[in-house]
Amino acid sequence: MIALKTMKNADMENINKRVEEGVPGEVENPDNTEASAADENTVTEGDEASGDKSKRHTVRHKKEKEAEKVRELENKIAELSDKYLRLQAEFDNYRKRTLRERAELIRTAGESVLLSILPVIDNFERALTLMKDIPDDDPSKMGTLLIYNQFRDFIKQNNLKEIEALNQDFDVDLHEAITKIPAPSEDFKGKVVDVVQKGYMLNEKVIRYAKVVVGE
Repeated sequence: MIALKTMKNADMENINKRVEEGVPGEVENPDNTEASAADENTVTEGDEASGDKSKRHTVRHKKEKEAEKVRELENKIAELSDKYLRLQAEFDNYRKRTLRERAELIRTAGESVLLSILPVIDNFERALTLMKDIPDDDPSKMGTLLIYNQFRDFIKQNNLKEIEALNQDFDVDLHEAITKIPAPSEDFKGKVVDVVQKGYMLNEKVIRYAKVVVGE
């Protein structure tokens, strides 16, 4: 009995000893649990902060790209507007130049035709001068005078005007002096005393200077 009791006591001591040795590994530490939870919370908050920062960076980058695209479009619009204004100005200048050239062409063409007619009028006037002694009812004189008057009406309708020269002060802008003669009186010095060939103006432009004799 003593031996059995001794064995039971030894067994109990061994069990108690094993229990005491196993307590540290089996019992959980509350402080470690709280630290782990705190670490998990810290990691989660860090991930959220990092995600928000990344989103803000993406939004800012997108806005910068949109602003850059808007600037490019504005520059393109300004460039096209400038090209349009230049093209419009060039077209307007071309239109005005074309109108001037057309008017000049019409005027020049009319001037050329009228210049060709002037010698014919001169010949009619010479013929009428030679026919001054012929009666006015003479058929040839009447026919010549009729044609001459038609020419005179034609040049008037085309704004061709005769330059006044006889007894006028000599004007280099209107007259062409072919010779000078002694003036018959002091009043005729520097004046036109004879007209050799009549001068004409077309729309206030001299197309043929009057050939005159000037007194001195």
